[in-house]
Amino acid sequence: MKPRIIAKLAADILMTVLLLLLMGYQFWGEAAHEWIGSGMFALFITHHLLNLNWHKNIFKGNYTVFRTLSLCVDVLILVAMLAQMYSGIVMSRYVFSFLQIKGGMSFARRLHILGSYWGFLLMSLHLGLHWNMIISMLRKNLAFLKFSNVGKMLLHVIVLTIAGYGVYAFIRRDFFTYLFLKSEFVFLDYSEPKILFYTDYSALMGLCIIIACYGSKLLKAKKKNNKK
Repeated sequence: MKPRIIAKLAADILMTVLLLLLMGYQFWGEAAHEWIGSGMFALFITHHLLNLNWHKNIFKGNYTVFRTLSLCVDVLILVAMLAQMYSGIVMSRYVFSFLQIKGGMSFARRLHILGSYWGFLLMSLHLGLHWNMIISMLRKNLAFLKFSNVGKMLLHVIVLTIAGYGVYAFIRRDFFTYLFLKSEFVFLDYSEPKILFYTDYSALMGLCIIIACYGSKLLKAKKKNNKK
């Protein structure tokens, strides 16, 4: 693989790991949460610097349904990231405490909840929209990713299992409450086993990836049929 591609994959993998760590605030504490959040924002900037060609071509070419959808998700992610960074700085007691910001805590807390939960789903969808490209790139370089017919059937079973459990996790974790700010406080279970929490959130991320990945395949297939 080219160094630039390796750098892109490394940044995306790291961002995914940090995203999951950020959702598990109760396990790592406030100070670690702030530092991880700052690292996440730095990686977000790095991700965009590594994809400057995307920015250069944003106003070029035709906008298909898929490209329009992808751009909308990207813009919403930017909004969510800015909301999280602003609210995180306002509420900071460690990394940005030197700013000595006073007031605005109530608004910042509500904004942080919205940014966190919408950001998690949007970033997972973003990953799913580019999943086929990631897999294609890996297949060219990693021979073991080429599946037999039995392997493909097994993969479909795994995908369905993840999707089903992801729906369960979405309901169990009461995502609707936080996505639409029906509560200004997030329930945190400090005694919950980490493995259970991260299994739920990994499945939820997997669900979003599956929806976006197969949704993009349907859009592209529909476009080909229309051309025919």
